[in-house]
Amino acid sequence: MPVGVGFVPVLITIVFIGLPVALAVLYTLGKTGGLNETIARVAQHQVVAKHGFTLGAYRNFIDSKELRSDLWVTFWVTVVSTAALVALSVVLALFVRFSKGRVGRLVSTVYVVPMFIPTVIASYALVTFWQQNGKLAGILHALGLPSSWVPGFTSMGVVLGLVCTNIPFAVILLASSMHGVSDVLIEAARDVGASWPRVVWSVILPLCRLPIIIIVTFTAIGTLGNFTIPDLMGPNAPQMLGVAMTDYYQSYGQPQQAEVMAVLVFLAALALSGFYVWASRSERRRVSAQSGAK
Repeated sequence: MPVGVGFVPVLITIVFIGLPVALAVLYTLGKTGGLNETIARVAQHQVVAKHGFTLGAYRNFIDSKELRSDLWVTFWVTVVSTAALVALSVVLALFVRFSKGRVGRLVSTVYVVPMFIPTVIASYALVTFWQQNGKLAGILHALGLPSSWVPGFTSMGVVLGLVCTNIPFAVILLASSMHGVSDVLIEAARDVGASWPRVVWSVILPLCRLPIIIIVTFTAIGTLGNFTIPDLMGPNAPQMLGVAMTDYYQSYGQPQQAEVMAVLVFLAALALSGFYVWASRSERRRVSAQSGAK
């Protein structure tokens, strides 16, 4: 490949990703001049560094009870939705892998449906179903159950919405990986007396480690900065950072605080990306070592 052609993607990355990230980080550190001057002129409650850099904007974030709550709920939703997605996708992938009847074929067809529904439409449909005056509330009332169980406009509703919209991606990865697990290995484990839970835990899941790592990292990164589902399905407070930074930037006139949130989300996503790279390399080295031993 010519050197000039190979440099184009690098140049695009620097101009459209690297430069905006650098400007945002500098703005959060109190640098309001240069390319940040225009937005600094209309900003409210911003911290300006007189000399060098300042962490005043980050201290203001930590001192704000509301923003700490937003940060906490963002991490809580990310962890819970990712864990729930992995658990549910493992169950569905196992069912698709070992079910031979019509029900298995039906499940393998139905679980991909959310992939073809736009996120906005899916979110609106879900929140309409389980809001306080929705169908789910009517069902609970008919059964004599409390309406507080309705997850509409709650953080748990956001978790359920994220799981529903991410299920196709996760199950497709896991099901294809499980189909690659040889029946000979499963039958050998069963012949020596292993129960089905033991087979799943000790035989199938270790061979599906890389797809699980992919699901965890990509789902968590996508959840950290997600806007559509938390905005349509979540509560007014506390909000996930994806919604909060939009409000602070557009509605409250505080772009510096919005960019502090963006930097925190970026650092969390960077840490998850580092975990993905480390885990995938470790898995490849393990597979290569096992192949060499054979």
